[in-house]
Amino acid sequence: MLRALAVDDEEPALAELLYLLRADPRVRSAEGATDANEALRRIGRALEDGPGGDGAIDVLFLDIQMAGLTGLDVARLLAGFARPPLVVFVTAHEDFAVKAFDLKAVDYVLKPVRRERLAEAVGRVTERVASSAPPATVADRIPVELGGITRLVAIADITYAEAQGDYARLHTDDGVSHLVRIPLSTLEERWQELGFVRVHRSHLVALHRIDELRLDGGGMTVRVGTAEIAVSRRHASRVRELLMRRP
Repeated sequence: MLRALAVDDEEPALAELLYLLRADPRVRSAEGATDANEALRRIGRALEDGPGGDGAIDVLFLDIQMAGLTGLDVARLLAGFARPPLVVFVTAHEDFAVKAFDLKAVDYVLKPVRRERLAEAVGRVTERVASSAPPATVADRIPVELGGITRLVAIADITYAEAQGDYARLHTDDGVSHLVRIPLSTLEERWQELGFVRVHRSHLVALHRIDELRLDGGGMTVRVGTAEIAVSRRHASRVRELLMRRP
């Protein structure tokens, strides 16, 4: 089920594209943006949240000729990200196809967009996403380096993880922490099926380890053992919903 962002500065064309995408059963959600800057802001937030976040984006359906930054400019900028969304160009111009595929576009759809042609593009994106998905199961231990020795720490013993640049610090229930060279967004993707939930851009928490949720002055915190961790507004409603559903 794809999460799509369509970008076109012509609102009638954008509305038609969104209608067709939302009618496809393989598309979970389709949102729109009317310029490249708005699209880049949304993509930035999605990458901060990680693939399990509420605003995650799997694919961009991107017009090429727009005011300001063009679709090709956006694709070039995305090439600098570690895990950018896939790109399908949707344009009335045939002569940019070579440049588009040089930028690793999944497909190149010409306007006016036909339902059958767009469905073909969605199929190609679906196949690409499925082929790059992580395995259905994850290991129950994670290797950590300590004084030249590699230890295997049980994920069940980890209470929360804290972002430290491109690294993550893993906190365990015995009070020991370990630094691993894995971004927090990668851990979120790997461990979501094990009950870990993003509560803040800097923290990933084992849901079953949360002992207390506190509302204070419009803010929210959770207590995990002796640690009190702030919950960002972006994640607050999901954290509360998951805690209410927890057995």
